[in-house]
Parts: sequence; structure tokens; C-alpha cells
Amino acid sequence: MTTRWLTPEEQRAWRAYVAASLLLEDAIDRQLQQDAGMPHLYYSILSVLSESPERRLRMTDLAERLKITRSRLTYAVTRLEKDGLLRREACRYDKRGSIAALTDEGFAVLERAAPGHVDTVRSFLFDRLSEEQVGQLEEISAAIAQGLQEDGTRPAADDVPWRRRSSPTCS
Repeated sequence: MTTRWLTPEEQRAWRAYVAASLLLEDAIDRQLQQDAGMPHLYYSILSVLSESPERRLRMTDLAERLKITRSRLTYAVTRLEKDGLLRREACRYDKRGSIAALTDEGFAVLERAAPGHVDTVRSFLFDRLSEEQVGQLEEISAAIAQGLQEDGTRPAADDVPWRRRSSPTCS
């Protein structure tokens, strides 16, 4: 099989993407650590739960929405639970599974952290793009995410982070 090397244009695009994504994630992480004492992942967990019905979500569904492994989610949830920001509940219909539930304290922490987070995202990402570029960013990002989840060259079910371990119905 012959290696399909990147063209000079593709190499520049790749390097620009890597630099931008790493720098943006670092800026967001630093802002959240400074303002809320938590990394971006923890903020994202609280945010997803706040948008879920009754502020509760099955752990497997939460891992899928965050695009992370269940073991990484379990570690983060354990820390957030220890801090009183969420709690784990047994799944009513599957004793093997669990549900993450945002506490009132967790929601309050999220409400305090959200304005600074939004300001950071706006100033480091959206304020630098035209309206047309925002649409292009969405389209490009969606195409990449979809391709990684439904790549025809590999079994997608085994290749996405949230399915890398055996998956009980509710956890």
C-alpha cells in the first residue's frame, strides 16, 4: 500500500488545525481553572447535564455526548461527585447501570462559570471569524465528526471512545 502523503496545502491546513485546537483548548482550560477551579471536561459534564431532562443522564449517553471513554468519564464523575457537584444514581431498569445527576450546587457552579466561559469562547473563536466562516466551521467540524463515527473502513461501533469497553444497557 502506498502512503498518500499530505500535499503542501493539506500540511499547512493540518498544522493550522492542530495549533488552533490545542491553543483554544488551553485557553478555555486555563480560564475555567482560574474562574471555576475545574478543567474544561468537568465544565462540559456539568453543562451537558444541565441541558438534559431533569438534569440527569445515563453515564453511557453522557460519555457519547462528550465523545470520551467511559473510564475517563467515570474518573471525572467521581471527582465531581466528591465535590458535591453531581451524584450518581442507580438506573431503575438496569441494576448494572448508573445515572449522573447534576446537583443544585453543581448547577450554581455552572451558572457562575458560564459567563466567563462564553466570553472566552467568543473572544478566542467566534470574534475572529466572519459569519460565513462560522457556518463553514460548523460544516467542516460536523463532517469530520461524522466521518470518525461512521468511517466505512473500520467498525464504527468499536472505534468510538464511548464504546471501547463492554456496554451495559444503562451505564
